[in-house]
Amino acid sequence: LTARGGMTSHAAVVARGMGKCCVAGCEAIKVEEKKGMFTVNGLVFKEGDFITLDGTTGRVIKGEVPTLEPEPSDEFKKLMEWADEIRTLGVRANADTPKDAKKARELGAEGIGLCRTEHMFFGEDRLPFVQRMILAEDKEEREKELEKLEPMQKEDFKRILIEMEGLPVIIRLLDPPLHEFLPNYEDLLLEINKLEFQNSDKKKIEEKRELLQRVTGLREMNPMLGHRGCRLGITFPEVYNMQTRAVFEAAAELLLEGRKVYPEIMIPLVVHERELSILRRQTIEVIKEVEREKGIDFEYKIGTMIELPRACLCADKIAQEADFFSFGTNDLTQTTFGLSRDDAEGKFLPAYIKKKILRDDPFQVLDQTGVGQLVEMGTQRGRKTNPDLEVGICGEHGGEPSSVKFCYGVGMDYVSCSPYRIPIARLAAAQAKLEENRNTKKAD
Repeated sequence: LTARGGMTSHAAVVARGMGKCCVAGCEAIKVEEKKGMFTVNGLVFKEGDFITLDGTTGRVIKGEVPTLEPEPSDEFKKLMEWADEIRTLGVRANADTPKDAKKARELGAEGIGLCRTEHMFFGEDRLPFVQRMILAEDKEEREKELEKLEPMQKEDFKRILIEMEGLPVIIRLLDPPLHEFLPNYEDLLLEINKLEFQNSDKKKIEEKRELLQRVTGLREMNPMLGHRGCRLGITFPEVYNMQTRAVFEAAAELLLEGRKVYPEIMIPLVVHERELSILRRQTIEVIKEVEREKGIDFEYKIGTMIELPRACLCADKIAQEADFFSFGTNDLTQTTFGLSRDDAEGKFLPAYIKKKILRDDPFQVLDQTGVGQLVEMGTQRGRKTNPDLEVGICGEHGGEPSSVKFCYGVGMDYVSCSPYRIPIARLAAAQAKLEENRNTKKAD
């Protein structure tokens, strides 16, 4: 239950991926974090009190209501079988953990369309190494910390590849800005003030001041459009190299065990073909190195996430360096509309929908007129110079029926969505095919 945000805010997206109930943007509640409580309509809820959430209707109920784990019925299974017989559009999952991958496969996923590697960096056992890597003074020091992280990442990838044996797994290299892995600037400043007030150890205060200086150096006015994605790969190639090596060492071990695994590397936030050219070459060098060491040949693809308008406009050039495009429609919607997803849903989007400026929330239902036009343009231009280009979508729109229909219409190969939305996508893909068949018969 959150006081801010909306259905496609980052918290809601993560909750959906975990299969957790989430009611976002409940502005009626007043959260008092320091007191560990919130109030609403004269009621006070303290930490430890029970509330029950209905993630479908948005109802929040006082107390603990008995719940049941939903089980697929025989009728549901039969319907899904029929849908799979009809549809030609692939359905993959956005999954970052072995647990997510397993659930996705149970729900009918035909691979992973987006595995976000940054979530692996937030684990308690590895965050200290990540922070030391970010704060390293030079490349040599940074590589030392990356060497410690590599075995952990390898195990992460290995377990996901096992769950998806025989199916493609698209692994997105590090995307968020580095400051996200460091202590919060304001919290650090308060901690230093507190230590000084208490006349604490001078050495400890000095260490915190140095950390504050590094955090300040990494702060950005607009981090979403800042030093993130492939820009990190260009400026800190050792980070992407470590991740690539971890992926393919994991794949090598599984292949030598006789398993069939198909890792694919996705480079995020590309806007220029030279970015992808440099990083593709860099990635292939690491893969070839692992092939020589292990005496093995990999079957793999290297592609990019198309999530900025310029990438759609220049897709013909970018496609010459890519095996696949995956449209990241969450960020593409933000950058096309000039909206901040988390802010807009809690502030003015409801008014825009009420006044019929927008028919739907563009973060829930793909804006086919604007964003959709860029997606269609990117697909057509990409395939013009690379006819074998595989095209998919990995934004949350991949699990929304009308958006799935649009993706089929523009000729995509697959959609990818949260594990729990996979049945919706499978059914929507079948409905899109049936509608096309009906229209073809009418035309004849």
